Amino acid sequence: MGLGREQEVEIRRPPRFVPGERVRATRHIKNDGTFPGRQIGENLVRKGDEGYVRDVGTFLQQFFIYAVEWIDRGTVVGMRARELRSLDKVEAPCRTDSTVNEGTAR
Repeated sequence: MGLGREQEVEIRRPPRFVPGERVRATRHIKNDGTFPGRQIGENLVRKGDEGYVRDVGTFLQQFFIYAVEWIDRGTVVGMRARELRSLDKVEAPCRTDSTVNEGTAR
């Protein structure tokens, strides 16, 4: 019997999102019983919904939880980084053909 899969401790690095940042949900989020006033299994957020990070907290001294306000739904839902994508930050494309500093030894 194993101890289970160990997961990386996210809080060792800075949060991926900051308050005020516009984000989009990358998957559907259903109530697991921790959202008051809604039925277990009820959809809280749909993939593609857009919202704003209101606050950043931690869970189990291991993970960042982002309190995201979903304006269209009128709710604030705690989300993990893997469930979100920034709409404010432009991610640099991965380039393997870069020639910057090519052939120079330092």
